[in-house]
Amino acid sequence: MKIKENLFNQRIVSIDALRGITIFVMIFVNELASIQHVPQWMRHMPADADAMTFVDLVFPAFLFIVGMSVPFAFNARLIKGDSAKTIGTHTLKRAFALIIIGVFMVNAEYGFDASKMIIAPALWGLLAYAMPILIWNKYPKDFPLWLKSVLQYGGILVLITLYFLYIQDTGERGMTPKWWGILGLIGWAYLFTVIYYWLVSGNLWAMIGFLIFSVVMNSLNLTENSFVQNTSWLSFIAGHLTHGALVSAGVVISLLFFDRKIENKINWPVITFIILFFAVGFGLRPLFGISKIHGTPSWTMISAGICTILFYFLYWLMEVKKQTKWSEFFMPAAANPLLIYILPGVIYYFCKTIDMHIIPGYFRVGVPGIIWSLVFSTIMLFVMKILNRYKIQLHL
Repeated sequence: MKIKENLFNQRIVSIDALRGITIFVMIFVNELASIQHVPQWMRHMPADADAMTFVDLVFPAFLFIVGMSVPFAFNARLIKGDSAKTIGTHTLKRAFALIIIGVFMVNAEYGFDASKMIIAPALWGLLAYAMPILIWNKYPKDFPLWLKSVLQYGGILVLITLYFLYIQDTGERGMTPKWWGILGLIGWAYLFTVIYYWLVSGNLWAMIGFLIFSVVMNSLNLTENSFVQNTSWLSFIAGHLTHGALVSAGVVISLLFFDRKIENKINWPVITFIILFFAVGFGLRPLFGISKIHGTPSWTMISAGICTILFYFLYWLMEVKKQTKWSEFFMPAAANPLLIYILPGVIYYFCKTIDMHIIPGYFRVGVPGIIWSLVFSTIMLFVMKILNRYKIQLHL
């Protein structure tokens, strides 16, 4: 793979802005999920509703941004002089870390027998959420090496111990991937897409082919009695290519924006893909419906179209018109996305462990609950600003 000499050598603030906005909304809707009497348009749509809300767009947006960032990350490593083996190893480590964290998060939520757990489930959850911070924190260069080793290896030892302390509600010891969790799903989609990107050296047409392949596999996996659905290992791969379609869509849009000189003010290839995303999404809707829960190709492609429009607008506003001041509010989240995703869980399980309630029940219902969710999301951004200042940043 060769170093790309175009815009992949630059920092694109519109990608950071989209990432920051997405994470802010993610924190908001996650907090909102615990609020009662909230309108349906502020929640995930039911599995068979054939519809989606803005809440159902948050996860696809994050996957899309992961894809947009892939060419930049590869180029940065090539500029550093990393070999193909080093890049491949880094990809595997990052994907593995996301999958592991995701599985621990899911098992902290449900599936345990509290009466047989040696430690309280709340404390188990607190440690499961907190240890990744110790393990994958990006420690400053002047941080004592011995202390770094103690924290990282100590965190790994705690996670291993937590695995054996976990008692399932079936009576079995140890965890199972009931599902992979949001981070785990991102990890699998990232793994499949990035390995392919590495194999084809970031070729645009090859990535378009992978996107098409992902949509086809997704469709076959949802088609009754198809060979994909009836073959366990194919179904497993196809299930993750559901989300791989969104990551690869982000890669394709990134290549169309930044891997070629745009002669006109309007990027017609990107406009064409926006039309294609919606055409495929709505074209497959009669067969599969729009469902985030089922992961239908209609949902993935319509989400890809919306994400592309949002990015195109931000690119025009920030890169062309140079209107960037407003985005500073969201940048703390953009600079440290994994930590801000984990931190609310740390707070939740800490409060549960010591039986402390942060806010009264009045703010867990209706409009006051919606307001609280917005306030909480804003507070988290300011907390991240402080943590970034003190170099507490997760880096996989």
